Amino acid sequence: MNIWQRQVLSGTLTFFCFTVLILSITFYAFPFDSWADLWEREVIDMPFAFLVLAISLSLGFVVGIIQGWFWRRQLYNIEYQLGELSKGNELPSGEVDLEEIKQIENTIQSIEEKMTKQTELAQRMVTERAEEREKSLQEVVIQERNRLARELHDSVSQQLFAASMMMSAINETDSTDVQATKKQMQMVERMIHQSQLEMRALLLHLRPVALKDKSLAEGMEELLYELTQKVPMAIDWSVESLDLEKGIEDQLFRILQESVSNTLRHAKATNLHVMLIERDQNIILRIVDDGVGFDVEEEKTSSYGLQNMQERALEVGGAMKIVSVKEQGTRLEVKVPHRKKGGDSA
Repeated sequence: MNIWQRQVLSGTLTFFCFTVLILSITFYAFPFDSWADLWEREVIDMPFAFLVLAISLSLGFVVGIIQGWFWRRQLYNIEYQLGELSKGNELPSGEVDLEEIKQIENTIQSIEEKMTKQTELAQRMVTERAEEREKSLQEVVIQERNRLARELHDSVSQQLFAASMMMSAINETDSTDVQATKKQMQMVERMIHQSQLEMRALLLHLRPVALKDKSLAEGMEELLYELTQKVPMAIDWSVESLDLEKGIEDQLFRILQESVSNTLRHAKATNLHVMLIERDQNIILRIVDDGVGFDVEEEKTSSYGLQNMQERALEVGGAMKIVSVKEQGTRLEVKVPHRKKGGDSA
C-alpha cells in the first residue's frame, strides 16, 4: 500500500468519524422522532442527512489530501538526500518538521561522513601506492613489456601474418578475375590498417606509468595532441587545470589511456571528444566517440579493459558509467568525489 492509498483510507475513516460526530451532536441537541426525519427536514434547501454526508466527505477528503501531501514531502526529502548520497554529492540541508524524520536525516548524514572518510582514505592509499610505484618503476616497466609482448603476439602479429599469407596466395594465383583480386587486396588493406591502429593503441601503454613531473591536464593534452598527429580521427578536448592528489591523477590518466586504446582498436570512430572538469565537488572525466558501439552488459563480463577501468575508478572512491548504442557510439564517464579536509571544495 503506497502513501496515497493509505491517505485515502485515512480520509475515509475521517469521513465516518465526522459523520458519527455530527449526527451524535444533532440527536443530542435536537432529538428526532425517527431516522426518516433526517431526510425530511431540509437545511439550505437540501435534506439534513445529505448535508451531513457532504460536510463529512469534504472534511475527510481535505484531511486525507493534507496528510498525504505532508508525508509525501517528508519522504521525497529523504529520497532526494539518498539520491545525492549515492551520486557522491554533498547532502543538502532540508527542512524537517518531525523528530522521527530528523533522526533519519541525522543517520543519512552520519553515513555521508563515513563515506567521505572512506573516500579520503582510499584516495590517500592510492596516492601512497603511486609513490611506491615510482620507486619500483623498473619492475613495472618489465611487467608492461611482458604484457605488450602478449598483446603484440595476440593481435598485431596474427593480423600481419594473415595479411602476409593472403598476399602470398594472391601472388601465387594466376587469376584473370580482376574483381576477385581487387576484393582480396582490399581485405589485405583493411588488415594492415587495423594492425596500424592496434600498434598505435599499444603505444599508448608505453607512456610513463605515472605522470612524472606533469599534472593530469598537461599529460592529457600532450597525449591527445600526439594522437591528432598520428591517427585518422578528429580529436578535440576540454581540460581544466585541477589541483589533484597524485593517486587520482594517475588513475584517471590510465583510464583515459585504456579508453582511447579501446576506441582505436575496436570503435572504428571518426570523432573523439575528451573532457575533464570539476563540478559540485566532483572530478568528471568524460570520453565520447561516434564509433560502432557495443553491448555494455556483454562486454562487462568478458572485457579485461573495462574491468580494469572500473577497478581504477573504485580505487579512488569514484564510479564509472558507460553508455553505448550500436552504430551510434560510446560515452564513458568517471566521477570522483574530491573534497578537502573539512568538507571544502578542492
